[in-house]
Amino acid sequence: MINETVLLESKSLRASVRERTEVLDRVKALSLLPDGTHVTTAMVAAYFEVGITAIRALVLDHRAELEASGFSVLSGAELRCFKQLSGIQSRTATLALFPRRAVLNVAMLLRDSEVARQVRVYLLDMEAQVRAHPVENSVRKSGASLDSLIDDRIDERIAHILGKTVVPLFNALIEASGEHRGELIALRADVQGVENRLRQHRARLRRLEIHSPRGASVR
Repeated sequence: MINETVLLESKSLRASVRERTEVLDRVKALSLLPDGTHVTTAMVAAYFEVGITAIRALVLDHRAELEASGFSVLSGAELRCFKQLSGIQSRTATLALFPRRAVLNVAMLLRDSEVARQVRVYLLDMEAQVRAHPVENSVRKSGASLDSLIDDRIDERIAHILGKTVVPLFNALIEASGEHRGELIALRADVQGVENRLRQHRARLRRLEIHSPRGASVR
């Protein structure tokens, strides 16, 4: 697996994975503005548990890259229209907005944040799994049994549900919980362990199919 610090140095690598915004909620629940799409500079700082000045400095240094990920600054009529549509109550003359892609981009650039580091680790772990076991666009080998295909699909679906729904739910509960925080964190770790074992099982099935003597895989 690529070390997570490589993302800090490689612009091309950051660009190649900036669509994988689902990793944000796997690490920590990301609160959005009423439009359900954007966050402000203060909200980004709160998510990464750093000061607002750290986010502003990062934008100053990497503005072009963040704009390519959807970052924008609204003012004038454009800002007034956005406030009306989103229901934001603010008298600011300008408003910096980050969509989820830009927040993920910040995670790949922000050095002094443990949350950002965790996002990078999750991101590269997911990318390594995808590259090691790419989705096959061709027809599976005729020698594969119906039972194995069904098991593979079930494993894939369960892992997807755990990663997309259950883990983010635990993140939200952990953020809102005080007394039972430790128990929730332990349960989340158990769920993530099950998800990883399912993905490993699925990977083993695919390797067995590829090396099966009954037929060669079609690419």
